[in-house]
Amino acid sequence: MAAANGMKIATTSQAYLEGSHVKQTKSLIAELCRQFYNLGWVSGTGGSITVKVHDDSVCKSDQLIVMSPSGVQKERMVEDDMYVLSPSGSILFSPLPKPYPHKPPKCSDCAPLFMKAYDRRNAGAVIHSHGMESCLVTMIDPLAREFRVTHMEMIKGIQGHGYYDELVVPIIENTAHERELTESLAAAIEAYPKTTAVLVRNHGIYIWGDSWVSAKTQAECYHYLFDAAIKLHQLGLDWSTPSHGPIQNSKGVLGRRTTNTSPKAGKLTLSNEAGTTPRCVVLDIEGTTTPISFVTDVLFPYARNNVRMHLEETYDTVDTQDDIKLLRSQVEDDLQQGVVGAVPIPSDDAGKEEVIASLVANVEGMIKADRKITSLKQLQGHIWRTGFEKNELKGVVFDDVPKALEKWHASGVKVYIYSSGSRLAQRLLFGYTNYGDLRKYLCGFFDTSVGNKKEAKSYVEISESLGVDKPSEILFVTDVFQEAVAAKAAGLEVTISLRPGNGPLPDNHGFTTVKSFTEIPF
Repeated sequence: MAAANGMKIATTSQAYLEGSHVKQTKSLIAELCRQFYNLGWVSGTGGSITVKVHDDSVCKSDQLIVMSPSGVQKERMVEDDMYVLSPSGSILFSPLPKPYPHKPPKCSDCAPLFMKAYDRRNAGAVIHSHGMESCLVTMIDPLAREFRVTHMEMIKGIQGHGYYDELVVPIIENTAHERELTESLAAAIEAYPKTTAVLVRNHGIYIWGDSWVSAKTQAECYHYLFDAAIKLHQLGLDWSTPSHGPIQNSKGVLGRRTTNTSPKAGKLTLSNEAGTTPRCVVLDIEGTTTPISFVTDVLFPYARNNVRMHLEETYDTVDTQDDIKLLRSQVEDDLQQGVVGAVPIPSDDAGKEEVIASLVANVEGMIKADRKITSLKQLQGHIWRTGFEKNELKGVVFDDVPKALEKWHASGVKVYIYSSGSRLAQRLLFGYTNYGDLRKYLCGFFDTSVGNKKEAKSYVEISESLGVDKPSEILFVTDVFQEAVAAKAAGLEVTISLRPGNGPLPDNHGFTTVKSFTEIPF
């Protein structure tokens, strides 16, 4: 290996650059390229891979980057073909030239784009694939700026997503030269904070993860989902809806629906800035889809009354041990803050019974104070899961909710839930309702991991995650005035739900109100 352009590296020793960790990473990339060649992702010298060198003795910010070269037969690459870059992207070492017919060595044309993923997402590896699936899926609708899919098993393989979530992948337009994509890829990364991939129309896809394992796993899942979407399209089925029913076209554009609504005297009308109805509906649960009394009089008491039995029966399971770990951390913070009701949790050495007794005392205090904290919500979700599975609990929704969900689903409006309860608890409530399983009408679930429901930035996060052109394309329905104010400040359309048992609203609050979802006219 030779130093690029005679560069002198003062901070990176020669021993480290030629050490075992760098060599192993080079070998790994060569192996992955051979695999990806067989999959059709890097044929014709196209595509590329880059991986950070993992070495526990080196600070993460100082980890070197190994990158495959450009214009090389990927299935024939060896260790000595790789480039080594500094954390800032400077080439430290480049491969020696090979005799004809090999071309002179050249670092990947994707290098500037790879660095954006490293800089903006703290990636540990990035894969650029030219897989046919990733190309064709961007051509089905030449106007689409996103690929969307939901209710498919392989979505679970994408970081931060579950089966019931809607996966959204931004699409950017191709350019004649790879490096010219850099700014548009960076803009897509900023605009879609949840995404781990960006599609390039008529070209391929960039995928990143916190390690090469994560990037590879996600790449396989993305290509599977793209292939499934293409095949569903060939069958006339819509992959972007929970039921995957027949595609409904409007103006010849796949998956796009234009809804025309005529205002009627005395009827509520909703439209965004473009004059069309919202593309998405985000629903609160308590006081909106479900009576507040069900949560306060049924769910909370069930969790409180079954804490001890649940912990005793599931103490050694992975879920419960994770719950205990979170509770320990929360209680330690509570004790430092002087929170009333917090009691120390002894170490495991004290014995199962003592640990459980202290956990029960803390959880009862948290429930009594109605605290909106992750550790409590997660444990409650696991307790409720047992109750729903045993048929000891049944989710309750207002009578108008199932019909509205079915109607919105049929008309192409995507529906999401945003609640302070955990996503598991949300799925359980809608999966085991008095009207059966309603999850087939829902595209995803948000909880307080995106932020406090009374803060505008939480709704900005949701709108960016859903990938709408404007926040006003989302209708948020809630019974809480402060949540309505926050969502409105983020640019969402807002309607307040007036249900029996809900709290009073301020005078002259200025929001549209409905007593039933049947009053929402789309």
